[in-house]
Amino acid sequence: MIVYLYRWKLKAGKEQEFEKAWSYVTNELREKCKSLGSRLHRGSDGLFYGYGQWPSAEARSKATLSHPEIEKAREIMKEATLETLPEITLEPISDYIIQRRKKNR
Repeated sequence: MIVYLYRWKLKAGKEQEFEKAWSYVTNELREKCKSLGSRLHRGSDGLFYGYGQWPSAEARSKATLSHPEIEKAREIMKEATLETLPEITLEPISDYIIQRRKKNR
C-alpha cells in the first residue's frame, strides 16, 4: 500500500463546495479505479488535508477518470482553492487505525 497526502488552502466560503466535489471524485476513484479510499481533514493551521490510499503507485498512475461530471467536480475544486501545496508520498510503516464503516455525508 502507498499513501498520498494532499494539502490545500481554500478560499473563504468555498469549503463546502470543495468538500462536495472532493467527495464525488474520491468515490469515483474508489469505485472505478481501485483506490483504497481517502479522508479529508481540516487542520488547525487552516489547511485542508486529503489522505488517499492506493494498493500501489502503479495502480494510482493507471487511474484515469475523464467524463463531464469528473471534470466539473475538478473545476469546482480548482476554483475553491487559493493554493495547492506539493503532494507528499507516504510509505506506511505501522498502522493502528481502527476501521469503522460510516455513512458518507
